[in-house]
Amino acid sequence: MMPICCQDPGRMARVFVYGTLKKGQPNYQHMINGTHGIAKFQGRGHTVEKYPLVITGKSNIPFLLNIPGTGHRVTGEIYSVDDQMLQFLDEFEGCPDMYQRTPVRIEVVEWEGKSSAPEERPAVNSIMECFVYSTTTYQPEWINLPYYDNYDSLGNHGLHYVLREIRD
Repeated sequence: MMPICCQDPGRMARVFVYGTLKKGQPNYQHMINGTHGIAKFQGRGHTVEKYPLVITGKSNIPFLLNIPGTGHRVTGEIYSVDDQMLQFLDEFEGCPDMYQRTPVRIEVVEWEGKSSAPEERPAVNSIMECFVYSTTTYQPEWINLPYYDNYDSLGNHGLHYVLREIRD
């Protein structure tokens, strides 16, 4: 049986998050509160290809522009998520209008995921496909913004993320 894109052996989807859904970031609570489904932290990685990661808009939202080969190898976290969480993430990310969920190759940097079989644990530096919420529907001027390799809402860029709950 051929593995399905972006799925782990337990039939959960693999998602790579690079922005506000990472640990320690403003929207991380959505990954762990359980009411949206299951999200299991598996490890850390970075994109195999370079991508432009920009921060823009009055709410300082991070966007991964779907322009492979431009920008930096972007660092993030790998999660296994169930169908309910994947559906929540699609809605949360405004998919398909604001972001599009696409398969991207991710190089594993660190793996913490617990697996019943050792052969199911990916080796460090191995490559796996994960779903990533990137965008092709960006404003043309965004390609002229600074590119980042690792998003932190409180980074020294000074562009602090504005939570949805407190936006105008």
